[in-house]
Amino acid sequence: MFHRALKRRDFLQGLGAGAVAASISGCAQTPVNKGFERPFSRKPMVAPRISANNIITEIVGHRPYRAEGFVVRSEPFGDKTLVHNYGHGGGGVTLSWGSSALAVSEVKNAEVKEAAIIGGGVMGLTTARLLQEAGWSVTIYTREMARHTTSQVAGGEWGPFSVHDPLVSSAAFKLQLQLAAQISHETFARMVGDDYGIKWIELYTASDTPAKEDSPFSQFYPYRETYGPGEHPFSTNYCTVSATMLVETTTFLRRLIQDVRAAGGKFVIHDFKHQDEIHGMHESVVFNCTGLGSRALFDDEGITPAKGQLILLPPDPAVDFLTVGGGSGKAPLYMFSRDDYMILGGTFKPGDWSTHPEPQETQRILTESQAFFAGLAVS
Repeated sequence: MFHRALKRRDFLQGLGAGAVAASISGCAQTPVNKGFERPFSRKPMVAPRISANNIITEIVGHRPYRAEGFVVRSEPFGDKTLVHNYGHGGGGVTLSWGSSALAVSEVKNAEVKEAAIIGGGVMGLTTARLLQEAGWSVTIYTREMARHTTSQVAGGEWGPFSVHDPLVSSAAFKLQLQLAAQISHETFARMVGDDYGIKWIELYTASDTPAKEDSPFSQFYPYRETYGPGEHPFSTNYCTVSATMLVETTTFLRRLIQDVRAAGGKFVIHDFKHQDEIHGMHESVVFNCTGLGSRALFDDEGITPAKGQLILLPPDPAVDFLTVGGGSGKAPLYMFSRDDYMILGGTFKPGDWSTHPEPQETQRILTESQAFFAGLAVS
C-alpha cells in the first residue's frame, strides 16, 4: 500500500542542471534553519506542521504480501481459464499497470473475449481497462468498491518496494518484477495530469548509509543525487534526492471506475466464499485480483497481511515534496504531501491481522517525524 541511474538532466523542463550544480556547492554552507537550497526548484523547503492536534484520522491497511513475490500466471480451472494477478505487497498501485499487462498477455490468444474479474481494487481495475482496450467485455465482481479497499489507502508514491523478500524470491521473479515496473512506470508517466491525479514531485530518501548506485530501480528516478553529512537538512547521514511520481489514489481509482463504466464494463457486488461459485460463472476467462483474499479462496498460505498504519493530516500546499527514511521502526518513516491529505507512515508488520491503530505507533510516528524535520523552518 505504501511504498522506491540514469541521470537525465533535461528531464523536467525548466529544472536545469545548473540548479543541481549550484545546490551541491551551496547547500553545505547554508544553515538548515534558514532553508535548504533545493536541487530542482530552489524554492524554500519548509517543515510539515506535525502535531497530534492536526490529526484528521488514522487508518490501518493490510498489504497483500508474499515473500516469494506476486503471482501472475494462468491455469486451467474446470472449463475455464483462471489468470492470477495478486500479492503485490506495498507495491500494488506502483506495479498495477505492469502486472496487469503481464496478466492480460496470458490470454492474448483467447477466441472469446469476455472476462470476469474478481476483485475491485487497483489490480482489478487496471486489468479491466487493459482488457477493454484490447476489445474485451468485462464484469468486475467485487466484495467492495475501490474506496473501501487497501488500494484506496495506499500512500501513492511510485516505488516498487516492500514487494518481496529478495533472499526468498527467485531470479525469475526478480526479472518479472523489473519488467512489470518498467511497463508500469512508462504507463503512469504518460498519464501525468490532474485528470488521473498523477504528478511529478521531489523525493528525499534519507539513510545513514550511502545509496546504492546499482539499485535495480534507479533508472526510474531521474535527477538522482546523493548528499552527505552536513549537506542536507535531515537527521540522517545521507540523503538521496530524485524526482518521482505521486499518485493521488482517491482521484486515480475514481477515474478508473469511470473509464471502466464508460467502456461498457459492469460492477457486481459479490463476496466469493468458495471456488464452486467461480465454476458456476458464465465467463470462460476469470482473473483473480483478490489480493489477500487469495489466501482463503485459492489456498495460498504464502500470502500474509503486512499491516501498515497511516496518520492523515490536513494538506499543506507549502510542503511540495515527499520523504522516506529516518525513525526507529523496522520500516522507514515517510511523509507524502498530497492534495487531499498529508500522510505520515512508517509501519510494516507481516502477519498482523489486527485492524485497529496502535496508539504507541501513532506516538512514535509523530515524535520521530517531528525530530526528522527539526532542521527545517516551519511555514
